[in-house]
Amino acid sequence: MATGKDGDDTITAEVCNEADVRDGELCEVMVAGHPVLLVRNKKEFSALGSRCPHYGAPLSKGVLRGHRLRCPWHGACFNIKTGDIEEYPSLDCLPCFKVTVEEGKVFVTAKKKDLESSVRVKNTSKRCLLNPNTVLLLGGGVAALVCAETLRQEGFTGRIIMATKEKNAPYDKSKLIKEMTMKAEDLYLRKPEFLSARDIELWTEKEAVSVDFQKQKVHFKDGSSQKYNQLLIATGSHSSSLKVPGADLQNVCHLQTPEDSSKILELAAGRNVVVVGASFIGMEAAAFLSDKAAAVSVVEKDEFPFQKTLGPQVGGVCMKMLQNNGVKFYTKTELCELKGKDGKVTEAIIASGKKLPADVVVLGIGALPSSEFLKGTSIARDSSGAILVDLCMQTNTPNVFAAGDVVSFPVALLDGERSSIHHQQVAEAHGSIAALNMLKKQKELHTVPFFWTTMLGRSIHYTGCGKGFTDTVVKGSLEQQKFLIFYIRDGFVTAAASLNCDPMVSLIAEVLYSGKRISKEEAEACDINQIPC
Repeated sequence: MATGKDGDDTITAEVCNEADVRDGELCEVMVAGHPVLLVRNKKEFSALGSRCPHYGAPLSKGVLRGHRLRCPWHGACFNIKTGDIEEYPSLDCLPCFKVTVEEGKVFVTAKKKDLESSVRVKNTSKRCLLNPNTVLLLGGGVAALVCAETLRQEGFTGRIIMATKEKNAPYDKSKLIKEMTMKAEDLYLRKPEFLSARDIELWTEKEAVSVDFQKQKVHFKDGSSQKYNQLLIATGSHSSSLKVPGADLQNVCHLQTPEDSSKILELAAGRNVVVVGASFIGMEAAAFLSDKAAAVSVVEKDEFPFQKTLGPQVGGVCMKMLQNNGVKFYTKTELCELKGKDGKVTEAIIASGKKLPADVVVLGIGALPSSEFLKGTSIARDSSGAILVDLCMQTNTPNVFAAGDVVSFPVALLDGERSSIHHQQVAEAHGSIAALNMLKKQKELHTVPFFWTTMLGRSIHYTGCGKGFTDTVVKGSLEQQKFLIFYIRDGFVTAAASLNCDPMVSLIAEVLYSGKRISKEEAEACDINQIPC
């Protein structure tokens, strides 16, 4: 090991013999006590940060396809030559290090400060007061955040305003239920200081109530207004309302914000909890509260959780997991009434007439696009209220884009059929594409949806879009909770999910991303113990 001559704490270390690493292999090596990912692709070496900047997954367990490396946990992709992010949910890139080969030995050269972190934040432009253009982003979620950052990364120097009705800076909504003990500030994806340093204005508690598209002006609930040159509508979705007697009682809770999460956690401690709806929100909440509440009951109209999304097989596995942790399920039934005392809920009555003790009711009954403020305008929406966009995230109105949960867009895996997909990674991809097209880059969306759900320390990973699947192929064992399931539509795989089979879902995501179709026969022949390189 040697220190660089320029005195900038540069370190060069011998990490292995050239012959030790096969073509296409990912291996973790040590440089000055820090792990580095060494990749050999077409006989050429690359060295990068070894952990995914998203949640710290070991990238040596990932999937390499050409110059593209996909994280084994949540599907983020990186270019092994540059370290640049190519697919979300990670917001940041990987640091890259110099590799040299001398006399059959491989050396990595890196600055000490770069070795200490697996995160590299992209350089951005700053605002120039001579640029009169304003981009207004409605919403404070990941779609708006990535749009703002992409604009700055691509050299936009005009004004950027992110206006959200929430109290907080953009935060990780996927952790909202999985880790309900976390404070809002601990969930932040970017701190206010980060945004401020890039001249991205964050307006909190600022709710849009109407838009004048002719005058290019947004009106807010507080009576103020703001003109724009380009507009992004990324207002997300909101929980469906409960339509039963007693729905307005106290302690009947939606779970949408960090404040909601903290309130539910406080109310549920040692009490009786009823979760209405075995959705992802409902199931994750039930799992998290199972060892904190006195009792947790889940009421679901279908036979199994996630039945329409993950199917009865996976839904059955998840239900058993929670039942083994004391959660009771009442399926193929509906909540009919909530009763209370002194204005607070005390019991839930289901269709059979059975009464469930309920000190807290958590709603997980689906979500609707938050687009009510556009009612009566020229913006095209579908029957649910989702804004219709093309693959450039452009609406039917000039200079108006939309992204995230609030939109319905053409899905390649569904042969261009429109759908609303409420996943963090998809929303981030939308935000990036919207920004590029605001800048006239003429870039179309090309992404494969990827999401995950975590219950009781076990994560199910899912890729693709299984909407309308008619058949499944299961590999492995559902009973032993080690499986890969393919979702089939018209004879081909449109989605896959797994438990304890990483990185199979990441591999499938890469195949689908390449445009190749996986037939049912190929799915049946798949060996989960053999991951091809």
